[in-house]
Amino acid sequence: MKKIILLLIIPLLIQSCGKHQKYKDYPISMVDIKNVELTDSFWLPKIKTVQNTTIKYGLEKCVNEGRLDNFLIAGKKEKGKVHGKMPFDDTDVYKIIEGASYSLISAPSKALEDYLDSVIAIIKIGQEPDGYLTTWFSIDPENPPAPWVNKTGKRWTGINSSHELYNSGHMFHAAVAHYIATGKRNFLNIAIKNADLLVKSFGPGKLTMPPGHQIVETGLVKLYRITNNEKYLNLAKYFLDLRGDSTTHKLYGEYSQDYLPVTQQREIVGHAVRAVYMYAGMTDVGTMYNDSSYLYAVKSIWKNMVDKKMYITGGIGAKHDGESLGKDYELPNLTAYAETCASIGDVLWNVRLFELSGDSKYFDIIERTMYNGLISGISLDGKKFFYVNPLEADGKFAFNQGAKTREPWFDCSCCPTNLIRFIPSIPGVVYATRNDSLYVNLYASNKAELNINNTALDIEQQTDYPWKGKVQLSVHTEKSVPFTVKFRIPGWAKDQVMPGNLYNYINQMDTPIKIKVNGKETDYYNSKGYACIDRTWNNNDLVELTLPMKIRHIAADKMVRADSNMAALEYGPLVYCFEGVDNSFLLDKISLPDNANLKVERNENLLGGINEIIGEVPARNSKGNLKIKAIPYYAWSNRGAGPMKVWLPRK
Repeated sequence: MKKIILLLIIPLLIQSCGKHQKYKDYPISMVDIKNVELTDSFWLPKIKTVQNTTIKYGLEKCVNEGRLDNFLIAGKKEKGKVHGKMPFDDTDVYKIIEGASYSLISAPSKALEDYLDSVIAIIKIGQEPDGYLTTWFSIDPENPPAPWVNKTGKRWTGINSSHELYNSGHMFHAAVAHYIATGKRNFLNIAIKNADLLVKSFGPGKLTMPPGHQIVETGLVKLYRITNNEKYLNLAKYFLDLRGDSTTHKLYGEYSQDYLPVTQQREIVGHAVRAVYMYAGMTDVGTMYNDSSYLYAVKSIWKNMVDKKMYITGGIGAKHDGESLGKDYELPNLTAYAETCASIGDVLWNVRLFELSGDSKYFDIIERTMYNGLISGISLDGKKFFYVNPLEADGKFAFNQGAKTREPWFDCSCCPTNLIRFIPSIPGVVYATRNDSLYVNLYASNKAELNINNTALDIEQQTDYPWKGKVQLSVHTEKSVPFTVKFRIPGWAKDQVMPGNLYNYINQMDTPIKIKVNGKETDYYNSKGYACIDRTWNNNDLVELTLPMKIRHIAADKMVRADSNMAALEYGPLVYCFEGVDNSFLLDKISLPDNANLKVERNENLLGGINEIIGEVPARNSKGNLKIKAIPYYAWSNRGAGPMKVWLPRK
């Protein structure tokens, strides 16, 4: 506990400087990354791959593709035209800085910190004297890099497509992360200067158009928390309130969630990434302003998503056209979009909904997404990426931005850099606290330093999750302390695939959940999906949670035509899939009857070490049986392009 005083005080100071009596805040606080040291055999290697490989790889790509040159050209230090094909290429640099900053918290590196300082110095060169910062516009406003950007030649007037405010939003996120990680203001000052320009430029009697692509809203809230400048929070709300108001601007339509006032929206529509970024901003603003109309809207939209528009992998977005949500129950598999960025945005939105409510259903969605449709976006070596995450592939359809498998980079490289910014932040969503309660939200081996009931204590979690369902949590404290430990009981352990009835288990769980304290079974009560244990905790107390695991067969609601009479497999939190390479490329001949004879085997030599599901099933449309193998969905396509299926016929 040597570091605990410093580690606890720093985040508290950062949080307190952003709080103001006028505004409410989330009643539940996530335990900061600074206080959680992962030792986990599942997540830690993935984080280290990003830290050791992907951050450097992404920075090299930004250099080679002219992302940094754009800042120098914008600042007149170099001559040339705009590099890149997207108006938001600046954000690739910002997102890598954000992820690298989270990395610095858990893995300090002077070399990386110094390199970030050099990149930030280049960014500063690209900023105009009044704070404006979008490099393509500063370089050549009459010639946008993408043909779909409005050619106005004037700041802000084409922000439905220019991404000027989207660029600002990612800059704010990155600058705050960098400040928290290093204590340095070099990037924060750039962001504040830009935010002050936005405040000066937008508002009643000024410019009255919302951004086309959302994220500036949550970025402004983050800046408010650091600076206590209420104008940033007010502007975030103003941008949201403009949507659906045709008296202030020509509406952009459903694609940008600009068709009704946000408080009247009840359905998740349009571009999937824009949508979840906006709902995260609405949750922030609704909470801080204590606005029930905002919060009713986001909860209604969330229910529409999980009831009717979410893939079993946690992915959202059914259509390549517009990278958008489809109609209710429109969930095709081969042509699914399920963009990696949308999964990341959905996780960040659900974290906020949990902080507001303390309901485990939001972390059920977070867990499902993280273990399946999110980390599927990055290869095991950290150098190839999925923009699109379908639930079926035929080895012919080039679904991934023109490719049949993961690609090293994209002209639009939002997904690789979003993975870089998200994955190092994972330790910050494992635990949460509220007064005298500790929420254990995700199961991953770690050591954490906390403060409960004004008492400093250490906890240590040990588990082989997601491969095994046993979790041990030990408490280390210098004095006895009363508090409540709340263990999230995952939906999959309670016979609920997801909140709602979009998917259901065909076979039920027949083994009870068990909790022991110091070797003896203990009573607990349920509250919002958590198993709660109230007691006075002493040094070296040990809690053992056993979540029963078995192979589960899943069926979709009959309204999901793409999955009619089909089944999918799960084991624990992991969705499984069948790849051609493991099944003699005979996927069309495999059936998955409800009583299939299947078993789980550990294979340390396959895909970094996995639990595989193997068995024998009747062949379709022919005599005899087929030996089959299924692997976790997140690991598919690491052995080249080829066919894959999540859903198979039950008969």
